[in-house]
Amino acid sequence: MSKHIEVPAEDLETLRKFDTPTVCNVIELFGVVPNSAGYMDQRIQACFPQLPPMVGYASTAIFSSQAPHNDPEAIQGMDLMIESFENLPGPPVVVYQDIDQPAAAATFGDIMCSGFKHFGAQGLITSGCGRDLDQVEAIDFPVFTNGTICAHGYCYHLAVNRNVYVGGITVSPGDLLHGDRNGVTAIPLEIASTVASLLDDFVAAEAVILDALKADCNYEEFKKSRLQSKKMITAIAERAKASLT
Repeated sequence: MSKHIEVPAEDLETLRKFDTPTVCNVIELFGVVPNSAGYMDQRIQACFPQLPPMVGYASTAIFSSQAPHNDPEAIQGMDLMIESFENLPGPPVVVYQDIDQPAAAATFGDIMCSGFKHFGAQGLITSGCGRDLDQVEAIDFPVFTNGTICAHGYCYHLAVNRNVYVGGITVSPGDLLHGDRNGVTAIPLEIASTVASLLDDFVAAEAVILDALKADCNYEEFKKSRLQSKKMITAIAERAKASLT
């Protein structure tokens, strides 16, 4: 694994309490990645948008289902992934890059998802497709896909624990991911704990505007609430940047 930063379990639990757009908003305050980078694009959609946010460390694989393979790693890929979970600093999120264009078959079904969940995975993301959605939904296992296909084809893991390209971003083994009905973002490990510590304050800053609107404010009051919110967010950004030094 290329990552060696372990985010405390209590910080991961805090991150699970907030939606992914709010996490993205706080990440932006640090200025460590461009505001238009670090999150997956619209090709990656939540299959079960009602489920709460998913947080975990990437366990990655390159996948194909178009034709048979004789490589032992391809045949035993799921086993190799589960065995490698113990090398992660916390709960896994399984991430697949399907190299078939277009996807030839489903990356996952209920057996695969049930197995991954049993051994601690928090969810699964694929640039390809899924199936058995009723059964996977029944076990409350978040999955994110580019579509649905009814058959599994040949279902081979061509490489395990390699960098993968999914939804427009490169994901490395051990990257910290956060996803919900709005999409999936990576959280830079070096700021993850500070992000968690700032989320409540950021929500409070936005609530200044929302509360004013709920109170049927006039336009001048609306402008005043926006100014107050901006000042609060500026102060949060200063704390975020100060944590980097």
